[in-house]
This record gives sequence, structure tokens and C-alpha cells, in this order.
Amino acid sequence: MNRTQNATRNIVFGVILKIYQILLPFIMRTAMIYLMGVEYLGLNSLFTSILQVLNLAELGVGSAMVYSMYKPIAENDKSTICALLKLYKKYYFFIGLIIACVGVLLTPLIPKLISGDIPGQLNVYILYLLNLAATVMTYWLFAYKNSLLQAYQRSDIASKITIVTTTLQYATQLIVLWLFHNYYLYIIVMLFTQAMANVITAMAASHLYPDMEPKGDLPDRTVKTINQRIKDLFTAKLGATIVNSADTIVISAFLGLTILAMYQNYYFIMSSVMGILTVVFSSCLAGVGNSMVMESAEKNYNDFRVLTFLINWIVTVCMCCFATVYQPFIELWVGKDYTFDEIVVALFCVYFYLVTMQQINGMYKDAAGVWHQDRFRPLIAAMVNLFLNIVLVQFWGIYAILLSTIISYVFISMPWMISNVFKYVFHRSLKQFMKEFVTYFIAACIITFLCCILCRTTRELSLLGQVIINLIFSVVLSNIAMFVIYRKNSYYNQMVELVDRITKFKFTRVLKIIKK
Repeated sequence: MNRTQNATRNIVFGVILKIYQILLPFIMRTAMIYLMGVEYLGLNSLFTSILQVLNLAELGVGSAMVYSMYKPIAENDKSTICALLKLYKKYYFFIGLIIACVGVLLTPLIPKLISGDIPGQLNVYILYLLNLAATVMTYWLFAYKNSLLQAYQRSDIASKITIVTTTLQYATQLIVLWLFHNYYLYIIVMLFTQAMANVITAMAASHLYPDMEPKGDLPDRTVKTINQRIKDLFTAKLGATIVNSADTIVISAFLGLTILAMYQNYYFIMSSVMGILTVVFSSCLAGVGNSMVMESAEKNYNDFRVLTFLINWIVTVCMCCFATVYQPFIELWVGKDYTFDEIVVALFCVYFYLVTMQQINGMYKDAAGVWHQDRFRPLIAAMVNLFLNIVLVQFWGIYAILLSTIISYVFISMPWMISNVFKYVFHRSLKQFMKEFVTYFIAACIITFLCCILCRTTRELSLLGQVIINLIFSVVLSNIAMFVIYRKNSYYNQMVELVDRITKFKFTRVLKIIKK
């Protein structure tokens, strides 16, 4: 397989899908605010977080199975791939069953997680069970087929299908909100369209790989190895779920649905941009996994450093844009009453930088299958985050939620993961990399501060004018500043060459035009 070509194709369609999935939910959030009320957004976020906890039953099966397919795909071992599909299908049936049973048992506890009144006197039990049904359905309806598309680096197929089904979902939901103002129908539409997406994806995978059907059995030793990977991945999934869901649940329980909706508006924007970058990581993961099997350790390490440099460049630009555009955009979107202060914006910027840069290390850890050695890190970091959330939220409110996550990343999660990657993947010292990483972060903060100073001059403009001008200033200034700082960096030219290959040598032409 051509790794660069496949990764490029997956990135292009993945980014198109992600932008699409940003715009449509943005429209839906806006419609829900003005047609239903801001509390409904908080309720929706709470259900999502609860179901993320239930999804722990997945145990990381998907990641373990896709990783197990890298080698047989490289060797064109179809019988092993089919046997893996059969095992994957069996696991996902039981996962859906566990989620359904545990979810039903948790139903009486749902009202206790909501501070204040429930909007419109809705029946939270019915709403929760509808959301639960949508989650269970994703596991029972051919979920195992999607692993083929991921392992063969054809996630662009799933992206195209999702664009179609997502369009249908949001168009129908918008009509439901506009005509009926009915939140129950809103959730039912989501249930049916998610089921449709699973079925169509399975049909596409069967069409592309007709020989790949769930049949045959794996040796007991292979099954035991896969089960061990799943166990190791469970703690990683548990830790990630606690970090992602604890913030939402703690805000709902201590600060109420309105504050939760405000927080989620800021988080929605950050996670939308983060999601686009995640597409890059997920699109490259199978290629990196293939490279781990086929290429030398030295080449893999050099690729890692170049990718780190490239992502730092992109993340720094995004960080500058967040710092200068967040406030006028939120005020323009939902009104000044639903904005936080500048300290919250700064914390979101740091949060974004750390989480996104962490994904590079995570990609190489997953591609190399270093899960057993890393199994305790996510859980310990998440428990520290949860403890700090519960203790500090009573004193510092919304600041405590962001600070808790940042502290757990800086002092536990990031250094621990980097240590594992360098020890078990690259087998070399991490001191030089850590120095560079700290330098990258300090430079990003300084550049962001300079952009904020420059954009203070636009405060007399309209809100829309501030958003547009601040965005332009931030993108231009941050790129100029990084070019001045990094133009002599050893990885700069390699980064340009990489981007040039991805853009089919159009990037160099653009640079030449700019220099002229």
C-alpha cells in the first residue's frame, strides 16, 4: 500500500467530513438555543458524557483488532483477517449487551446528576433510554465491518457515508425543532440515522472486500494475545473517559445546566478544531503501523520528529486564533451573557495545545502496540483530574475544571507517555526531545501573547469585524513569527517536503510566489 497516498486521501475526506460535522452541529446548537433554550444543550451534553462512561464496555476492542490486522494485511493473509472479523463480531455483540444491561440499571440515578430544574418538565428517563438505544445500536449493527476500512486505510469511504447520513440527520432534526419543538423526536431521528450509517458502511466494506467475511477461527495463542491487548487498552479508555466525561458531569452536578451549556459552547469550538487535527492522526495511524513493520527504527524516529514539528506549527496558529477570536465569536453567536472571562479563554488555549500535542505520542504508542507498558498512566492521570475537579470546583468554579485537566496533563499524562514512547518504541533518551517540546510551548505562548496585543486594536470594530480581522491578523502574524524562529531548524525543510508531497508539490510553488 502507498502510505502517503492513502493517508492523504483519508486526510482530505476526513477533514471535509470534520468541517461538515462542525458546521452542521453549530447550526443545530444555534437552533436549539433560540428555539428550545440553552438548558437543552446542557442536557444533551450530560447524556453524551454518561454514555461515554457506558462505552467503557468497548474496552478498546476496536483498536486492538485493527492493530492485529496490520501484519496479516501486509502479508495478504486473508484467512487470518476473516478469523479476526469473526472474533470482532462476537466481541461487539457482547459489548452491546453489557452496555444495554448496565445502562438500564443506571436509569434511576440520572436525575441526581442534574443541578436545578429540568427544562420543560421533560421525562429524563425516556430521553436517557433513547440515547442508550442509539449507543447500543452502533455496536449491534455491523460495527465490526468498519475495522476493515480502517486497517486498509480506506476510512475515506466511511467519511463519505457519514457526510450523507449526517446531512439527512441534521436536516430532519432541524425541521423537527422548527415545526414541533419536540426534543423526543430530535433524539429518535438521531437513533435511526446512526443505524442507517452502520448498515451502509457495512455494505460498502463488503463491496470493496467481498472475500473478507467473519469466518474461521484463530489459534488460542493469538486470541490470548488479543485479549491481553484489550485488557491493557481498558485502562487507557477508562482514563480518557474519566477526563472527557468527568468535567461535564461535575459541572452539571455542581454548577448547573446553564454553566454547562456555556462551557460546552467554548469546548465545542475547541474540540471542533481539535477534531480536524485528529483526522490527521487517525488517517496516518494505519500508515504508521505499517511503517513500524516495514521500516527502520531510525526512519520512524525521524518521521516522528518531523510530524511533531509540523503539528506544533499548526497548533500554534490555532492557539493564536482561539486567543483572539473566542470572545467576539461567542458574543456574536449566543450573546454577551453567555461568555466567560479572558482567564477561561487562556486556560482553553493551554488545554488545546497540550491535548493536541499529546496525540502525536499517542499515535506512535498505538501504532507500535505499546499498551501494556502504558496501561496505568491514563487511569492515574484521570483519577487525579477527577479528584481535583471535585475538590476545587467548590472554590474556583469553572476555572477549577480546566485547571484540573491541565495539571494532570503537565505533571502526569504527558511526561509519562513521552517516557513510554521513547523507552519502548524508539529506545533512546528523551532529554533532547523534552527540551525541544518545552521550547515549542514557550514559543507558542509568546506568539499567542503578541497576537492578543495586536488584536486589542480591533475592539472598536463590530463583533463580526473583530472575528474576521483578528483571525487574519492571528494567522499571518503567527506564521511569520514561526518562520523567523524556526527557518533554520533541522526539521523545517523536511516539514516543507512532507507537506509538498501531500499537496502533490503545489506547496513549494505557493512558497515561491509568496517569496517573490
